[in-house]
Amino acid sequence: MVLRNAVHKDLYADSVALMRVAARLAEPPGVETISLVMGTPANRDVLARSGLLTSPGHDAGPNDLLVAVRGEPDAVDTALALVIDALSGPGEAPGAGPEAGADAGPPVRSLAGAPAGASLALISTPGPYAAAEALKALRLGMHAFVFSDHVPIEQEVLLKREAARRGLLVMGPDCGTAVIGGIPLGFANEVRAGCVGLVGASGTGLQQVSSLLHSMGSGVSHVIGTGSRDVSAEVGGPTMRAGLDALAADPTTEVIVLVSKPPAPHVAGQLLRHAGALGKPVVACFLGTDGTAPARAGVTLAPTLLEAARSAASLAVGGALPPCEELPKLPAPAPPRRLLRALYAGGTFAHEAALLLGPALGDITRTAPPPVPGAAPRLPDRHLVLDLGDDEFTAGRPHPMIDPTVRTAYLRAALADPRSAAVVLDVVIGHGAAPDPAAALAGALAEAPDDSPPVIAFVVGTDDDPQGLTAQRRILRDAGAYVVDSSTTAALACTELLSIDGDLSPASAAHGATPASASRIGETT
Repeated sequence: MVLRNAVHKDLYADSVALMRVAARLAEPPGVETISLVMGTPANRDVLARSGLLTSPGHDAGPNDLLVAVRGEPDAVDTALALVIDALSGPGEAPGAGPEAGADAGPPVRSLAGAPAGASLALISTPGPYAAAEALKALRLGMHAFVFSDHVPIEQEVLLKREAARRGLLVMGPDCGTAVIGGIPLGFANEVRAGCVGLVGASGTGLQQVSSLLHSMGSGVSHVIGTGSRDVSAEVGGPTMRAGLDALAADPTTEVIVLVSKPPAPHVAGQLLRHAGALGKPVVACFLGTDGTAPARAGVTLAPTLLEAARSAASLAVGGALPPCEELPKLPAPAPPRRLLRALYAGGTFAHEAALLLGPALGDITRTAPPPVPGAAPRLPDRHLVLDLGDDEFTAGRPHPMIDPTVRTAYLRAALADPRSAAVVLDVVIGHGAAPDPAAALAGALAEAPDDSPPVIAFVVGTDDDPQGLTAQRRILRDAGAYVVDSSTTAALACTELLSIDGDLSPASAAHGATPASASRIGETT
């Protein structure tokens, strides 16, 4: 094996394009690891800590494309030679779904050169430069969708104050999902138009709820992402509040849904009070709420993503919905099989699972040693709920929604571990995701031992997505997985199978009722 770096001077590419190209170039035999990043100090530090930085890479600047490849010599040389052609290929335009780029005309080289009437700027520059570009957009009268991360929190606060002063929205920084007027931005799904508007500090949570609404016969007016820090104590929820106001004023929106991992307690209280005064029904899913948050007229508190979708769909379509999907009949684990292995690409799903599973399973860990090249991952002797999209697992690698390599390694380890009693997987499809994410997981399932533990999987998306919901579910089902409708159902199936006291039944859980001992708003699990 060899490790080589290449630096392409003054060549910028969108981070999603870089991740997708890295995933494609990692497919041929002989390539062990490949990373494409801009040569910022933070990115160079990540590569150095991952053992992927060589002498040429040390000299990369923030405007330079830095490529690191480890593998067999010929495969490494081939991958390095293909980078530029791969980046200039079709489908690598930054950030938006196909409609956004249709008949777009000549490329825009600066915000000042945007066409007359442009109302939104999608910003995906390296973090140190993103705030300056977002500020330019605001001063030109454009809303800003800021995909970039690593933006200092004080700059986020200043941007959102400026946006509020101008009556504009700043979605982000680190905003992964939005659908504005039917146009998907970042990672998003093709959902039918309808009367439910969503605002969320969680990308995969927004994708789950909007896709479930689609499956329930409802539809979406707009999906407004806020960035994960918007509801923190430091930022105070300005974009979520502005999103609420925008949807309240939107004539096509009749029902509003809020989605977030636990906000700061005082921010949650302010947002719920604001939501109750809008005059439109609001469903609030602040994960971690156990029903003790103060009730507000016109606001329905939903403790899970599935319950949020069901409550909003019921309000939108009128009347009761069909009963929840029955939990799968899973084989009872026999000793020494006693441990859960939940391997998520979506951080919100990991958070929801930990909240639902903690009271039922007791000792759960959210961490595992990062993978070592050439070695099988080591799994702890405890129940495991893992967010494989976290920075420690994506350092020098694409996100698992784009490249399944790291998660597939953990899946193989979980299936081969005699202590594993059940494995949970999410598959997120839609714009920005891998072209066939279920296939890679199915390959690992096909190689599993005959006595391997049951695998519970759910797919987030719709049949209108490029990968197709039905097709992805079929691939997983044919590979032997138990396929359920949502993250909530998958977690409840595990509580039924592995509960330490046996008293948490599907009926008591009611497919959405958080156990009484779950964390309250703002507490951590």
